[in-house]
Amino acid sequence: VRRGSWIARRVHGCCARGAVSDVHEWGVDGALVLVATPIGHLGELSPRAISAFAAASVIYAEDTRRTRQLLAHAGVTGVELRSLHKDNEARRSDEVMARVLAGELVVLVSDAGMPGVSDPGSAAVRAVGAAGGRVGVVSGPSSVVSALALSGFGGERFVFEGFLPRSGRERSARVADVMAQRSPVVLFESARRLGPTLRELAAIDGARGAVVVRELSKVHEDVWRASLTELAARAKEPTRGEIVVVLGPSTHSDDPAPSVEQIASEVNAAVAAGARRSGAAAEVAARYGITRKVAYDASLAASGRDEATAPAGGEIAGANPSGR
Repeated sequence: VRRGSWIARRVHGCCARGAVSDVHEWGVDGALVLVATPIGHLGELSPRAISAFAAASVIYAEDTRRTRQLLAHAGVTGVELRSLHKDNEARRSDEVMARVLAGELVVLVSDAGMPGVSDPGSAAVRAVGAAGGRVGVVSGPSSVVSALALSGFGGERFVFEGFLPRSGRERSARVADVMAQRSPVVLFESARRLGPTLRELAAIDGARGAVVVRELSKVHEDVWRASLTELAARAKEPTRGEIVVVLGPSTHSDDPAPSVEQIASEVNAAVAAGARRSGAAAEVAARYGITRKVAYDASLAASGRDEATAPAGGEIAGANPSGR
Protein backbone atom coordinates (compact mmCIF):
# COMPACT_ATOMS: atom_id res chain seq x y z
CA VAL A 1 0.00 0.00 0.00
CA ARG A 2 2.82 2.37 0.87
CA ARG A 3 4.50 1.66 -2.49
CA GLY A 4 1.25 2.34 -4.36
CA SER A 5 0.73 5.60 -2.51
CA TRP A 6 4.31 6.69 -3.29
CA ILE A 7 3.77 5.94 -6.99
CA ALA A 8 0.49 7.81 -7.00
CA ARG A 9 2.32 10.86 -5.69
CA ARG A 10 4.77 10.62 -8.62
CA VAL A 11 2.00 11.04 -11.19
CA HIS A 12 0.15 14.33 -11.44
CA GLY A 13 -1.29 16.71 -13.99
CA CYS A 14 -3.44 16.23 -17.09
CA CYS A 15 -2.28 12.69 -17.86
CA ALA A 16 -2.36 11.22 -14.37
CA ARG A 17 -5.96 10.07 -14.29
CA GLY A 18 -6.20 6.29 -14.41
CA ALA A 19 -2.45 5.96 -14.89
CA VAL A 20 -1.61 3.96 -11.77
CA SER A 21 -4.31 1.29 -11.75
CA ASP A 22 -1.85 -1.50 -12.61
CA VAL A 23 1.36 -0.39 -10.89
CA HIS A 24 1.99 -3.86 -9.45
CA GLU A 25 1.64 -5.87 -12.65
CA TRP A 26 5.40 -6.53 -12.95
CA GLY A 27 5.71 -7.74 -9.37
CA VAL A 28 8.49 -6.98 -6.92
CA ASP A 29 11.25 -9.31 -8.17
CA GLY A 30 12.63 -7.00 -10.84
CA ALA A 31 11.91 -6.72 -14.56
CA LEU A 32 12.96 -4.96 -17.72
CA VAL A 33 9.96 -3.35 -19.42
CA LEU A 34 10.15 -2.05 -22.99
CA VAL A 35 7.74 0.85 -23.43
CA ALA A 36 6.56 2.13 -26.81
CA THR A 37 6.50 5.93 -26.99
CA PRO A 38 4.73 8.31 -29.41
CA ILE A 39 6.00 8.41 -32.99
CA GLY A 40 4.45 11.83 -33.45
CA HIS A 41 1.29 12.79 -31.61
CA LEU A 42 1.72 12.91 -27.83
CA GLY A 43 -1.79 11.54 -27.48
CA GLU A 44 -0.38 8.16 -28.46
CA LEU A 45 1.17 7.76 -25.00
CA SER A 46 -0.99 5.18 -23.20
CA PRO A 47 -2.08 5.13 -19.54
CA ARG A 48 -0.22 1.83 -19.17
CA ALA A 49 2.99 3.46 -20.41
CA ILE A 50 2.56 6.26 -17.87
CA SER A 51 1.98 3.65 -15.17
CA ALA A 52 5.25 1.94 -16.12
CA PHE A 53 7.10 5.27 -15.99
CA ALA A 54 5.72 6.03 -12.55
CA ALA A 55 6.52 2.58 -11.16
CA ALA A 56 10.06 2.45 -12.55
CA SER A 57 13.16 2.52 -10.40
CA VAL A 58 15.03 3.87 -13.41
CA ILE A 59 14.28 4.71 -17.04
CA TYR A 60 16.95 4.09 -19.67
CA ALA A 61 16.40 6.37 -22.65
CA GLU A 62 17.94 6.78 -26.09
CA ASP A 63 17.77 10.56 -25.57
CA THR A 64 17.26 11.65 -21.96
CA ARG A 65 16.32 15.19 -22.98
CA ARG A 66 13.44 14.00 -25.15
CA THR A 67 12.31 11.49 -22.53
CA ARG A 68 12.38 14.16 -19.84
CA GLN A 69 9.97 16.21 -21.96
CA LEU A 70 7.73 13.16 -22.40
CA LEU A 71 7.69 12.54 -18.64
CA ALA A 72 6.77 16.18 -18.05
CA HIS A 73 3.85 15.80 -20.48
CA ALA A 74 2.77 12.64 -18.62
CA GLY A 75 3.03 14.35 -15.25
CA VAL A 76 5.64 11.89 -13.96
CA THR A 77 8.41 13.23 -11.71
CA GLY A 78 11.14 11.86 -9.48
CA VAL A 79 12.27 8.96 -11.68
CA GLU A 80 15.98 8.38 -12.32
CA LEU A 81 16.95 8.80 -16.00
CA ARG A 82 19.98 7.20 -17.64
CA SER A 83 21.07 7.08 -21.26
CA LEU A 84 21.17 3.95 -23.40
CA HIS A 85 22.02 4.63 -27.03
CA LYS A 86 23.96 3.00 -29.85
CA ASP A 87 27.32 4.22 -28.54
CA ASN A 88 26.97 2.88 -24.99
CA GLU A 89 24.45 0.05 -25.42
CA ALA A 90 26.92 -2.77 -24.75
CA ARG A 91 28.13 -1.22 -21.50
CA ARG A 92 24.69 -0.15 -20.33
CA SER A 93 23.15 -3.56 -21.07
CA ASP A 94 25.22 -5.21 -18.33
CA GLU A 95 24.16 -2.42 -15.99
CA VAL A 96 20.49 -2.96 -16.88
CA MET A 97 20.83 -6.70 -16.24
CA ALA A 98 22.42 -6.12 -12.84
CA ARG A 99 19.68 -3.75 -11.75
CA VAL A 100 16.91 -6.11 -12.88
CA LEU A 101 18.51 -9.03 -11.03
CA ALA A 102 18.78 -6.77 -7.97
CA GLY A 103 14.98 -6.49 -7.97
CA GLU A 104 14.50 -3.12 -9.69
CA LEU A 105 11.86 -2.28 -12.26
CA VAL A 106 13.82 -0.96 -15.23
CA VAL A 107 12.01 0.78 -18.10
CA LEU A 108 13.62 1.16 -21.53
CA VAL A 109 12.47 3.67 -24.17
CA SER A 110 13.76 4.90 -27.53
CA ASP A 111 13.19 8.30 -29.10
CA ALA A 112 9.97 7.07 -30.71
CA GLY A 113 8.16 3.77 -31.16
CA MET A 114 9.35 0.47 -29.73
CA PRO A 115 12.92 0.15 -28.42
CA GLY A 116 14.90 -2.66 -30.00
CA VAL A 117 13.31 -2.28 -33.46
CA SER A 118 15.79 -0.28 -35.56
CA ASP A 119 16.66 1.40 -32.27
CA PRO A 120 18.85 0.48 -29.28
CA GLY A 121 17.49 -2.05 -26.80
CA SER A 122 18.01 -5.55 -28.18
CA ALA A 123 21.31 -6.07 -26.36
CA ALA A 124 19.70 -5.24 -23.02
CA VAL A 125 16.85 -7.66 -23.70
CA ARG A 126 19.32 -10.43 -24.54
CA ALA A 127 21.41 -9.73 -21.45
CA VAL A 128 18.44 -9.82 -19.09
CA GLY A 129 16.91 -12.86 -20.80
CA ALA A 130 20.18 -14.81 -20.74
CA ALA A 131 20.52 -14.10 -17.01
CA GLY A 132 17.04 -15.45 -16.36
CA GLY A 133 15.48 -12.06 -15.66
CA ARG A 134 11.95 -11.06 -16.59
CA VAL A 135 11.31 -8.96 -19.70
CA GLY A 136 7.96 -7.30 -20.36
CA VAL A 137 6.57 -4.94 -22.95
CA VAL A 138 4.06 -2.09 -23.09
CA SER A 139 2.85 -2.11 -26.68
CA GLY A 140 1.94 1.04 -28.51
CA PRO A 141 2.77 3.23 -31.51
CA SER A 142 4.62 1.60 -34.42
CA SER A 143 5.69 3.43 -37.56
CA VAL A 144 6.15 0.08 -39.32
CA VAL A 145 2.59 -1.16 -38.86
CA SER A 146 1.05 2.32 -39.20
CA ALA A 147 2.79 3.01 -42.52
CA LEU A 148 1.90 -0.45 -43.81
CA ALA A 149 -1.76 0.16 -42.96
CA LEU A 150 -1.69 3.59 -44.63
CA SER A 151 -0.10 2.12 -47.76
CA GLY A 152 -2.99 -0.22 -48.54
CA PHE A 153 -0.45 -2.97 -49.25
CA GLY A 154 -0.98 -4.73 -45.93
CA GLY A 155 -1.96 -8.37 -46.08
CA GLU A 156 -0.91 -11.60 -44.48
CA ARG A 157 2.80 -11.12 -45.19
CA PHE A 158 5.29 -8.28 -45.35
CA VAL A 159 9.03 -7.75 -44.92
CA PHE A 160 10.54 -5.18 -42.56
CA GLU A 161 13.97 -4.05 -43.75
CA GLY A 162 14.65 -0.98 -41.61
CA PHE A 163 17.51 1.23 -42.80
CA LEU A 164 19.56 0.05 -45.77
CA PRO A 165 23.37 0.15 -45.53
CA ARG A 166 24.65 3.52 -46.74
CA SER A 167 27.07 2.35 -49.43
CA GLY A 168 29.25 -0.38 -50.91
CA ARG A 169 28.68 -3.99 -51.81
CA GLU A 170 26.61 -4.62 -48.69
CA ARG A 171 24.11 -1.98 -49.81
CA SER A 172 23.97 -3.36 -53.35
CA ALA A 173 23.32 -6.86 -52.05
CA ARG A 174 20.60 -5.67 -49.66
CA VAL A 175 18.91 -3.59 -52.36
CA ALA A 176 18.85 -6.66 -54.61
CA ASP A 177 17.37 -8.72 -51.78
CA VAL A 178 14.69 -6.09 -51.06
CA MET A 179 13.64 -5.78 -54.70
CA ALA A 180 13.55 -9.57 -55.07
CA GLN A 181 10.87 -9.77 -52.38
CA ARG A 182 7.39 -10.45 -53.77
CA SER A 183 5.66 -9.24 -50.60
CA PRO A 184 5.40 -5.60 -49.48
CA VAL A 185 8.59 -4.24 -47.89
CA VAL A 186 8.82 -1.52 -45.23
CA LEU A 187 11.96 0.65 -45.25
CA PHE A 188 13.19 3.53 -43.12
CA GLU A 189 15.08 6.36 -44.82
CA SER A 190 16.35 9.82 -43.98
CA ALA A 191 14.89 12.81 -45.80
CA ARG A 192 18.34 13.60 -47.21
CA ARG A 193 18.83 10.14 -48.77
CA LEU A 194 15.22 9.58 -49.88
CA GLY A 195 15.78 10.70 -53.48
CA PRO A 196 18.91 8.61 -54.16
CA THR A 197 17.32 5.53 -52.58
CA LEU A 198 14.13 5.82 -54.62
CA ARG A 199 16.18 6.26 -57.81
CA GLU A 200 18.22 3.18 -56.99
CA LEU A 201 15.09 1.11 -56.39
CA ALA A 202 13.39 2.49 -59.51
CA ALA A 203 16.41 1.48 -61.62
CA ILE A 204 15.54 -2.15 -60.83
CA ASP A 205 11.74 -2.04 -61.10
CA GLY A 206 10.39 1.44 -61.78
CA ALA A 207 6.84 0.18 -62.28
CA ARG A 208 6.59 -1.20 -58.76
CA GLY A 209 4.05 0.68 -56.69
CA ALA A 210 5.17 2.30 -53.46
CA VAL A 211 4.07 4.72 -50.77
CA VAL A 212 6.22 7.30 -49.01
CA VAL A 213 4.90 8.33 -45.59
CA ARG A 214 6.41 11.50 -44.16
CA GLU A 215 5.97 12.82 -40.60
CA LEU A 216 3.68 9.96 -39.58
CA SER A 217 1.04 10.98 -37.00
CA LYS A 218 2.39 14.54 -36.83
CA VAL A 219 0.73 17.80 -37.85
CA HIS A 220 2.31 17.77 -41.31
CA GLU A 221 1.76 14.09 -42.09
CA ASP A 222 2.04 13.53 -45.84
CA VAL A 223 1.50 10.40 -47.96
CA TRP A 224 2.79 9.98 -51.54
CA ARG A 225 1.36 7.15 -53.66
CA ALA A 226 2.85 6.32 -57.06
CA SER A 227 5.26 4.04 -58.91
CA LEU A 228 8.91 4.05 -57.87
CA THR A 229 9.81 5.97 -61.02
CA GLU A 230 7.24 8.68 -60.26
CA LEU A 231 8.23 8.85 -56.60
CA ALA A 232 11.91 9.14 -57.52
CA ALA A 233 11.09 12.12 -59.75
CA ARG A 234 9.08 13.78 -56.98
CA ALA A 235 11.86 13.23 -54.46
CA LYS A 236 14.28 15.33 -56.52
CA GLU A 237 12.86 18.27 -54.59
CA PRO A 238 14.27 18.55 -51.03
CA THR A 239 12.03 17.26 -48.28
CA ARG A 240 12.16 17.11 -44.50
CA GLY A 241 10.98 14.95 -41.64
CA GLU A 242 10.89 11.28 -40.69
CA ILE A 243 10.37 8.95 -43.66
CA VAL A 244 8.91 5.46 -44.05
CA VAL A 245 8.82 3.84 -47.50
CA VAL A 246 6.49 0.93 -48.24
CA LEU A 247 7.10 -1.03 -51.44
CA GLY A 248 4.06 -2.72 -52.90
CA PRO A 249 4.02 -6.28 -54.27
CA SER A 250 6.55 -6.94 -57.02
CA THR A 251 5.46 -6.39 -60.65
CA HIS A 252 7.62 -9.29 -61.78
CA SER A 253 6.40 -12.83 -62.36
CA ASP A 254 5.36 -15.15 -59.56
CA ASP A 255 8.42 -17.34 -60.07
CA PRO A 256 10.37 -17.81 -56.82
CA ALA A 257 12.51 -14.76 -56.12
CA PRO A 258 16.27 -15.43 -56.34
CA SER A 259 18.30 -14.93 -53.18
CA VAL A 260 21.50 -12.90 -53.15
CA GLU A 261 23.36 -16.18 -52.70
CA GLN A 262 21.71 -17.65 -55.81
CA ILE A 263 22.55 -14.57 -57.89
CA ALA A 264 26.17 -14.71 -56.75
CA SER A 265 26.37 -18.45 -57.36
CA GLU A 266 25.15 -18.16 -60.94
CA VAL A 267 27.56 -15.34 -61.76
CA ASN A 268 30.52 -17.13 -60.18
CA ALA A 269 29.65 -20.40 -61.91
CA ALA A 270 29.79 -18.63 -65.27
CA VAL A 271 33.12 -17.03 -64.30
CA ALA A 272 34.51 -20.43 -63.33
CA ALA A 273 33.46 -21.70 -66.76
CA GLY A 274 35.53 -18.98 -68.42
CA ALA A 275 33.15 -16.04 -68.78
CA ARG A 276 34.14 -12.50 -67.84
CA ARG A 277 32.58 -11.41 -64.56
CA SER A 278 31.04 -8.29 -66.09
CA GLY A 279 29.38 -10.27 -68.88
CA ALA A 280 28.15 -12.98 -66.52
CA ALA A 281 26.74 -10.33 -64.17
CA ALA A 282 24.90 -8.65 -67.05
CA GLU A 283 23.34 -11.96 -68.13
CA VAL A 284 22.17 -12.90 -64.64
CA ALA A 285 20.89 -9.35 -64.04
CA ALA A 286 18.77 -9.46 -67.18
CA ARG A 287 17.39 -12.84 -66.17
CA TYR A 288 16.14 -11.64 -62.80
CA GLY A 289 15.26 -8.01 -63.48
CA ILE A 290 18.04 -6.47 -61.41
CA THR A 291 20.94 -4.18 -62.31
CA ARG A 292 24.30 -5.49 -63.44
CA LYS A 293 25.99 -3.68 -60.54
CA VAL A 294 23.88 -5.60 -58.03
CA ALA A 295 24.75 -8.96 -59.60
CA TYR A 296 28.42 -8.00 -59.95
CA ASP A 297 28.73 -6.85 -56.33
CA ALA A 298 26.94 -9.95 -55.04
CA SER A 299 29.41 -12.20 -56.88
CA LEU A 300 32.40 -10.28 -55.51
CA ALA A 301 31.06 -10.41 -51.97
CA ALA A 302 30.51 -14.17 -52.23
CA SER A 303 33.98 -14.80 -53.63
CA GLY A 304 35.62 -12.56 -51.04
CA ARG A 305 37.43 -10.47 -53.62
CA ASP A 306 38.25 -6.82 -52.91
CA GLU A 307 37.68 -5.15 -56.26
CA ALA A 308 35.84 -2.09 -57.53
CA THR A 309 32.14 -2.35 -56.91
CA ALA A 310 31.25 -2.14 -60.59
CA PRO A 311 32.97 -2.94 -63.87
CA ALA A 312 33.75 -0.32 -66.47
CA GLY A 313 30.69 0.68 -68.38
CA GLY A 314 28.45 1.25 -65.36
CA GLU A 315 25.23 -0.59 -64.65
CA ILE A 316 22.34 -1.73 -66.74
CA ALA A 317 19.29 -0.09 -65.22
CA GLY A 318 15.72 -1.17 -65.58
CA ALA A 319 16.41 -4.74 -66.67
CA ASN A 320 13.48 -7.14 -66.50
CA PRO A 321 13.09 -10.92 -66.39
CA SER A 322 12.67 -11.15 -70.17
CA GLY A 323 16.03 -9.47 -70.72
CA ARG A 324 14.51 -6.47 -72.50
